[in-house]
Amino acid sequence: MKRIGIISDTHDSCPDDIKQFLQACDEVWHAGDVGSEATLSEWERFKPLTAVYGNIDDYRVQKRLSEWAVFKCEDCKIMMTHIGGYPGRYVSGVTSQIKKEQPDVLITGHSHILKVMRDPVHNLMFFNPGAAGNHGLHQLRTALRLKIEGKRLFDLEVLEIPRKSELDALGITYEEYMASREAQSMRFGGF
Repeated sequence: MKRIGIISDTHDSCPDDIKQFLQACDEVWHAGDVGSEATLSEWERFKPLTAVYGNIDDYRVQKRLSEWAVFKCEDCKIMMTHIGGYPGRYVSGVTSQIKKEQPDVLITGHSHILKVMRDPVHNLMFFNPGAAGNHGLHQLRTALRLKIEGKRLFDLEVLEIPRKSELDALGITYEEYMASREAQSMRFGGF
């Protein structure tokens, strides 16, 4: 069994609250827009990392990462890219990659919108972890963690934390927010 953390769109940050949520994970998968080579190195020091580059990543990050990652975890075949769309609305080229690789799991980023859903057409589980960083139009920073055993995905947990600007607007500190019940991650059993 492996405990996996899934993030995207950190935009040159390694937030402590996101790292705290991922601390129990065996490895982290990053769906692009890391932000810089220094940030990539920091994530690599934190946990074993599988990552792809995103559209904001410069040539140094692109030299170290690929546009696509296809790998195994337990008995699951995982496919990850930054710009991919979602089931029923994949961007150009994604459907052909799905047909070629036949993954059990597809992970994308880019939209800054958390989305977890089944793709019945391609018989896969789709994850977009939203955005873990502070830059962008999203109001919540998000991350996922789950367990994989064989081909079974289970114990999905979702972390949602307001961006710093949202906390400032509420007039509370990050510490006050984390102490509140709202900061508890949502947990789902089998899916």
